[in-house]
Amino acid sequence: MSRAVDLLVVGAGPAGMSAALRARRLGLSVLVVDDQQAPGGQIWRAVETRAGTRTGQLLGEEYTAGLSLARAFHESGALYEPRTQVWQIEPGWQVFMSRDQQAQCVQAANVVLATGAQERPAPFPGWTLPGVLTVGAAQILLKTAREIPKGPVWVAGSGPLVLLYMVQLLRAGGTIAGWLDTAPSGGWSRALPHLGAATHAWKDMVKGLGWMRELRRAGFPIVRGVTQLRGEGSDRLEHVVYRTADGRSQRVAVDLLLVHEGVVPSIHMTQALGCAHEWRADQRCFAPTIDEWGQTSKPGIFSAGDGAGIGGARAACTRGELAALGAAMRAGTLSEDEARRIALPLRRTLAAQLSIRPLLDALYPPRAELFEPADETVVCRCEELTAGQIRAAARIGHPGPNQIKAFTRAGMGPCQGRQCGYTVAHILAGAHGKGVEQIGFYRIRPPLKPLTLGELASLDTGGDT
Repeated sequence: MSRAVDLLVVGAGPAGMSAALRARRLGLSVLVVDDQQAPGGQIWRAVETRAGTRTGQLLGEEYTAGLSLARAFHESGALYEPRTQVWQIEPGWQVFMSRDQQAQCVQAANVVLATGAQERPAPFPGWTLPGVLTVGAAQILLKTAREIPKGPVWVAGSGPLVLLYMVQLLRAGGTIAGWLDTAPSGGWSRALPHLGAATHAWKDMVKGLGWMRELRRAGFPIVRGVTQLRGEGSDRLEHVVYRTADGRSQRVAVDLLLVHEGVVPSIHMTQALGCAHEWRADQRCFAPTIDEWGQTSKPGIFSAGDGAGIGGARAACTRGELAALGAAMRAGTLSEDEARRIALPLRRTLAAQLSIRPLLDALYPPRAELFEPADETVVCRCEELTAGQIRAAARIGHPGPNQIKAFTRAGMGPCQGRQCGYTVAHILAGAHGKGVEQIGFYRIRPPLKPLTLGELASLDTGGDT
């Protein structure tokens, strides 16, 4: 027989913990499920064990700030189930999940999806070779195990996470062979119109400038205007060939290449639920369409944090609280007038927290070449499909993403399109002369995570579900 709760939160990052805290204060029964081993999400991963250590000091104040929230979350009275994977949500809302190879169903009056963001897929020839890693993955190793690359590492990409990780790596005793900066030229010209609105976040801007000064003092080569990458090697990465906007090409020996081209909302759950989505031209991604409380087009399903649009950890916390207020109104424990009174200062805070986003989005847009990979580039690494194969299939009757999936199996592997969805959509947009917003995204079907027959057989739905 399934359990029943007023609010089920998926994800225990900044948004999820904040939603749980606020909901508990409002008297709701709350269950938080998370596929990680401890709360914190990606940005505060392992914060409870690392915050007071040398690693925590290296990661900085933004990281250690998550410790107080994690402690408050544990004391809130919310039920917390780590190492739990949600693999289906059905109308009602029945949430199916697995933990320790055992499946269960929870009946939730409201659901907050606090699934965060993922690194933007950035395929290039050779990106599947051993020796190519994302910056986000390298940072996870630093946070969880204080592991850093043994030798000099090349970094290719742009954005705040690239700057932050390189600074953290240097402070941890690592070395950087060079940085291939892929930010399109003219960043400050694009960002200048947003500078005035970003004054609320002047401390963040000063911090970013400080990171840049620290990186320049380190003395490694910084190559600006990189537009194209190619990894070469037989059994693993041995060389990287890069091209800059002025047409120059260079080949360098590389043992380890870390890549990053920004982050995008994790939308697989909202897509699977059939929630309405909109194209965010400012962030070059899809995001669920939400109301002022974070509620999606499906009543009772809320999206909070970076899963609703990239905004950073502090904004995620505020969005989590607003979603909890919306859930409390639906649960009947809070009147709309009272919810609006509580929400007013939160909305002011959120506006200030998001004020720097237009400037950052203008400074670090993804380079155009990301969306036009060469024909030989592997796009769907699960099925080993190249951009050329996708383009060939695109010529058969102007198919959409789901037809391409049927034609080629792109997006049908274990990642379910998390790594190829945007690239396929852009290839189709180019082939059909349309915008990506017209092409859309894959239709996502359950199970959302790999599920064994044993787990499915262990599910006891009882007579009430």
